[in-house]
Amino acid sequence: MDFGVVLQTDPPATRVIDLAKRAETYGFTHAWTFDSHLLWEEPYVIYSRILNETHRLIVGPMVTNPATRDWTVTASTFATLNEMYGNRTICGMGRGDSAVRVINGAPVKLADMRASIEVIRALANGEEVEHHGARLRLPWAPDCALPIWVAAYGPRALALAGEVGDGFILQLADPAIVAWSIAAVRAAAQAAGRDPDAIAMCVAAPAYVTDGTDLGLAHGRDQCRWFGGMVGNHVADIVARYGADGVAVPAALTDYIENRQGYDYNQHGRAGNDHVAFVPDDVIDRFCLIGPPEAHVERLEELRALGVDQFALYLQHDDKDGTLRAYGEKVVPGVTTRAAAKR
Repeated sequence: MDFGVVLQTDPPATRVIDLAKRAETYGFTHAWTFDSHLLWEEPYVIYSRILNETHRLIVGPMVTNPATRDWTVTASTFATLNEMYGNRTICGMGRGDSAVRVINGAPVKLADMRASIEVIRALANGEEVEHHGARLRLPWAPDCALPIWVAAYGPRALALAGEVGDGFILQLADPAIVAWSIAAVRAAAQAAGRDPDAIAMCVAAPAYVTDGTDLGLAHGRDQCRWFGGMVGNHVADIVARYGADGVAVPAALTDYIENRQGYDYNQHGRAGNDHVAFVPDDVIDRFCLIGPPEAHVERLEELRALGVDQFALYLQHDDKDGTLRAYGEKVVPGVTTRAAAKR
């Protein structure tokens, strides 16, 4: 299993760069960031510094969207970083949440998301593509390679991930929902004539390492409660489309938003915000990884058995350094099998 860290690009940027560098030293393979241009600093500028100051780390957004940037500009940005640093970028793609809602926009339609993936990937992989009635390519990027991973929750978006994604991102760590989601992605891939095993499966969720006490667990839950609110934005869209009867979408995903009363994007992704009290403890326990290191290892082993290839931990709480260190020293080694030097 690979490990990624998901960072917000809050100033100072040097702090974000430092966390990414230390993640690499602790064995993480990926550094992801939010991409919301009004709430935080521009991630692609920061990626350049991270790539320059690391050796193997792969960077990218979790997630960008097709609405706030011209697709050809997005492709050119990734291709430029790859030309400079040797194909070490990845693109997480979603329909759009905070980046579009803050400017009074709305998530794009899945058809537009599909089209954007086709254009961005073709251009960023040195291929020619038809776009706006013209045949276009990046002639200076013949050797670029950009994988695009699709973030999804609902049935149609999961199908899209299976049909066109190089990878799939599920932003929660509930094993039952993970199993249902991966099965849907794989079924769609097979129906489209693709190899389901060729699609990387990524689970992303907050992780908070505690001392094993009830007090530590309660504090960790409060530090991660924001995540249930963030996921709730997407779940509300799913309920509006599919209903909440547990037929099209598992009730384990939809039931908890019954008492949701809006969302303040000024506090998006921040611990301690004041509008996520509707998220119960059991949802935090299912969606996130909270507890001593051995509890994290146990959940990660369960996720790996379900087919998860990467766990990307959100690091938005009051113990970024401690959690990153605990993962590097105890959790990552705990789920990494090393071959014996002598048999």
